[in-house]
Amino acid sequence: MSKRSKVKSRVASGAAGQKKTSRSGVVNVYLHPAAGKTGTVIAESLTPSQLIESIQNGLPIRELDDLQASLEVEIGKLASLLGISKATLHRRKAQGRLDPAESERVLRFARLMGKAITVLGGIERARQWLNSPQFGLGGAVPLDYADTEPGAREVENLLGRIEFGVYS
Repeated sequence: MSKRSKVKSRVASGAAGQKKTSRSGVVNVYLHPAAGKTGTVIAESLTPSQLIESIQNGLPIRELDDLQASLEVEIGKLASLLGISKATLHRRKAQGRLDPAESERVLRFARLMGKAITVLGGIERARQWLNSPQFGLGGAVPLDYADTEPGAREVENLLGRIEFGVYS
């Protein structure tokens, strides 16, 4: 069994005990966190080295589709947030795989969505919050703010403050 097959197998089997979805993958590991308030279940289903290997190999394009479905944003807007042009998006769909940099950005947004679902108590509330201006971000929309890693960290920090009742 190749390394890539082992990672895919572990990603699919690592979702035991979580809400079943029609697809399993790295994005869904973030979107369906186990009980607890971490926003991720990496420790339970994927080791950091497996996650890194998945990113380095490039995620399958279906991971982008899963993220889009969870966020309920148009693919054009999501591609723009991810820094992917329309032409590149069409190429990636034909290839069936994202490149490592794009994969990392997809996981950034999946991580934020998972954290928002956990903190806010559901996917609908998370979608609404991520798409609405937030006082704690100076009036910025979290999805727009998270187009860079430092911005994503600020969104995570704000979610952490909300989680612990220190909303500002």
